[in-house]
Amino acid sequence: MSRKHHSRRKKKNDRILRITAVILAIIIAVCGILYAISLWERYTGRYDEPDNTEVVSQSLEFNGKQYDLNENVETVLVLGLDKFDRDDEDSYSNSMQADFLMLLVIDNEKEECTALHINRDTVAQMSVLGVAGDRIDTVSQQLALAHTYGNGKEISCRNTAEAVSDLLLNIEIDHYVSVTMDAVEEYNDLVGGVTVRVLDDFSGIDDTLVKGREVTLKGEHALNYVRSRYGLDDSTNNRRMERQQQYLEALYRKTVECLDEDENFIVDSASKLTSDIISDCSASRLQSIAEKIADYSFAGIRDIEGETVMGETYLEFHPDAESIKETVVELFYVPEN
Repeated sequence: MSRKHHSRRKKKNDRILRITAVILAIIIAVCGILYAISLWERYTGRYDEPDNTEVVSQSLEFNGKQYDLNENVETVLVLGLDKFDRDDEDSYSNSMQADFLMLLVIDNEKEECTALHINRDTVAQMSVLGVAGDRIDTVSQQLALAHTYGNGKEISCRNTAEAVSDLLLNIEIDHYVSVTMDAVEEYNDLVGGVTVRVLDDFSGIDDTLVKGREVTLKGEHALNYVRSRYGLDDSTNNRRMERQQQYLEALYRKTVECLDEDENFIVDSASKLTSDIISDCSASRLQSIAEKIADYSFAGIRDIEGETVMGETYLEFHPDAESIKETVVELFYVPEN
């Protein structure tokens, strides 16, 4: 192979890897959505902002400085659901919680992407939907529960997006993507398994996962590693988020290896994952997002600080107000001129 041809191939691979790096940081296997655009023509438009949503502030004061809203930022909310199969009926009572929430923040001015990992136990305001999908009340609950209001599909995703927007000082959520748990095992095995050093003691939950031992996760063991928390010494979602990020980094490395061996790896994998995904994006919009991600730099994964406490029934994560404001200012505002 000539050096020139190798350079072109490397440049092409680098472009694919930049896409994969960002998307894998968002959620397991969701990288496939950007290559299955034609399957989503029926999901058009952007997230419909409800009439009762407060308008985001055009300017904010933080640490004695004034900031203006960055009009060049685009957002995509990615949800990992705790179920394997969706209910095909459009019922407005579903039990699918969003176990994994990550907001992709695309800054078109800086030409970079940041992934904001949001704790599913975060106590937040959300809408309660009636049988017709109309908003009949609001409650303060774990953010994961916002998805249980609605039809388990588009309406539930929009309700969750509204709750995330409210949490982030009314920052607009432009698009959403949801993925069921089937994608974890499927994509994990497509890359040939993922090797990690086990962070916790899974005795009685999955005895193949021995704390401190390096293991290659296959099938359901991968799902156990990124999903389990109850029965562990540290059952907080904070600890699970650490394992998820560790797993995502290792999964990315395996994806790189697969791409080095086969440039069509992601394309071939996409067709096996699309049944697990719902998005509101049109084909043209997903294509535009894919092109931006390919060209932009990845600024990493960040989260919001706070405190995990035991609520009346379940663990609750109470985000720190200053941390929320700092995060919002850094991701969505620019210093005033």
